Formats: sequence, structure tokens, C-alpha cells
Amino acid sequence: MSECFTVAALRLWPVISRHLQGTRACDNRFMPRPIRALMHTQAMRHNLAQVRQAASDARVWAVVKARAYGHGLVNAFHGFRAADGFAVLDLEEAQTLRSLDWRGPILLLEGVFEQRDLEWCSRLDLWHVVHTESQIDMLSRHKTQVPQRVFLKMNTGMNRLGLAPERFRSAWARLNALPQVDEISLMTHFAHADDQVGVEAALQVFEATCHDLPGERSLANSAAVLRHGQQPAVVADWVRPGIALYGSSPDHPEHHAAHWGLRPAMSLRSQLIAVQHLKTGDEVGYGGLFKAPHDMRLGVVACGYADGYPRHAPSGTPVLVNGVRCHSVGRVSMDMLCVDLTPVPAAQVGSEVTLWGLATSGEVLCIDQVAAAAGTVGYELMCALAPRVPVQVDE
Repeated sequence: MSECFTVAALRLWPVISRHLQGTRACDNRFMPRPIRALMHTQAMRHNLAQVRQAASDARVWAVVKARAYGHGLVNAFHGFRAADGFAVLDLEEAQTLRSLDWRGPILLLEGVFEQRDLEWCSRLDLWHVVHTESQIDMLSRHKTQVPQRVFLKMNTGMNRLGLAPERFRSAWARLNALPQVDEISLMTHFAHADDQVGVEAALQVFEATCHDLPGERSLANSAAVLRHGQQPAVVADWVRPGIALYGSSPDHPEHHAAHWGLRPAMSLRSQLIAVQHLKTGDEVGYGGLFKAPHDMRLGVVACGYADGYPRHAPSGTPVLVNGVRCHSVGRVSMDMLCVDLTPVPAAQVGSEVTLWGLATSGEVLCIDQVAAAAGTVGYELMCALAPRVPVQVDE
């Protein structure tokens, strides 16, 4: 396997290199704009420890799909390498983890998409989800001397992936009869992980269908682990935290990240590049949506929607200037946004601006609060970080 792996790694290196940061690394020789994203690997380790504590004795999959939620797969690997396994979406992500010398379990969360993917599962020693009969058909045609580990997924109400409960046992029997299949684990995904009633309903369906089937179980995502980790049936054998590992609360606004003891794994920082002095009635930005209610100082920040900041963030979205909470005004532009400097009169050109995450002063602006103001979720802001934003790894 090692020889095949080495050849494959060399052939796919151009693909692998795109995952090394997921965004452009900082070059200390020049910085045309002051914006940068900091990835806090120590915070990742802390968040993993918090999740592990909540999950009791269950093993932990660190979910690192989508460039590790925008944090860069290599950064996440160093932050989460104490996890029991990594859960990914595609073969490129799995290949990258193997190239980093990870020899532990890797799980393909959506399984394989075509027949030849099973050959890569064999070469890279991957575990994979089976959620449809067609994937069982592909396994039955797969030629391998080493049987594969699979996770058979049940649809308990999410209605995305998974076999209906009435078809689940027959699918399990088909898999169990295949020489291409080794151990069969059982899994589902909670549609209402933040709701006790919803969790209990899904559990009831899951347990009634497969209570007597052998195999390890995996059910809980971030919300289920943090909210229901005291229930053995919920945490089961494996948990699959995603957003909590990156310092975002899975049930915001009911609970903030600090409630769960989570720390931001990403900080987006920039600086003021101009200061304007407005008179009462002066307009700000395209369309003049904001009109100054009084004389005020306005700060212009080197950050816009081309950097991944949400264009639809309205006036009033929280921003930290020199660690002091301020708010945005006017429309977000491609490369700039504006903030009211009234709360921080000493601010000037060059003052630090934290769009989300940890300020140099130690103040935290939770990404969930920014996302909520923009009518979205922290997941989207993390994943939307633009490739042009330089990345700095902060241990």
C-alpha cells in the first residue's frame, strides 16, 4: 500500500497543495492590504478537548470538510490531530490527510460517488458511508482482497441522505453478505439536534429499527454532543462534531460559544485605512442608505465582500475597533466597509479592526453575532473566506 500511496501522492500533489492553507499564506515581504485571517490551532485543540469532555467515552471524528470550514485542511490537521479520526467529504481531502502521514481512520461522509472511488478507498484505507442502494451495488462489483469498513446510514427525519427505516435492515443484510465488506457501523443524523423532543423521536426510530444489529453507532453532531452528551444513546460510539471545533455555537442565539467553553479558531482582522468627518445628514456608501444622525467620525476598513465578508450585512453589524465594540454603517462594498467610531474616539488610520474572532487586546467578537446580524450562520462566514485573504497561523 505504501508504494501505491507514494505514487498517488505525487500524481495528486497539485491538488493536495491547494488544501495546504485553503487560502493565501501571509508573505512577510509585502502586504498590499492590511487584512488577514489568523487560524488559532491552540483554540482548535481546546475546542476538541471541550467536545471530548462532553462526549464522555465516545470516540471523536473531527469533521474537516469544506477546507476545514474555511480554516485550511493542514491547519485543522495540526489542531485536531488528537482526534480519533477525520471525517471528510471527498477523496482529495482524504488524500491530503494521508500525505500528512495520518494513519488513523478517515471517513467519507457522503460515501463514494462512482465505482472507481472504491479503488481509492482501498488504496487509502478509507471508511465510507453507505446511504443508498446504488452504493451497495457498486460494492458488490468492487474487486478487492481487503474488505472495507462501512457506515450504513439511516434517514430518521432529515430527509437528505440515508435509507428509510423500512429498507434499512434489508440493506444491512445485503452488505453483511458481501465479501467486499468488513465491519458495518450504523449511523444517522439528527434533524433537530438542539431539541430534546426531536432527538428522542429520531432515537426511537433508530433504536426500533436496529436495536439487535451488531456494529458501532454514530449519531451526534456538535449540537447533539454539547446539549445531550449526558445521554449514552446519543453519543454512542462515535460523535461527529463540526462547527463546535471551530469555536462557533451550534445553537446560537440560545447559547453563545462562551457558554460551551469554545474559543474562536479563526479571527478576521484588518485596519482603518481612512477616517471621515461627517455632518448631520451626510450619506454613507452606495445608495446612501445610511444618513448621519449627528456629526460623527467614520472609519473606513480594508475589508469587503470580495474578502468573504457578507455583502448583505446591514448597518449595526458588530465590529471591534481597537478592541472596542462599534457597528457598521452603510452598504458593504467589494473592498471596504464603514464603521461608526463614536465609541472609540482615539481610533485613527492604522487602528486594528476585528471583523470576527479574537482582537489583539483579548476581546472576542463571536462570529455567530456577526452572522446573525447578516441573517446567516457562522458556518457560511467561515467557509466564505476568500482566497485573496492572507492567512497567518497563530499557535
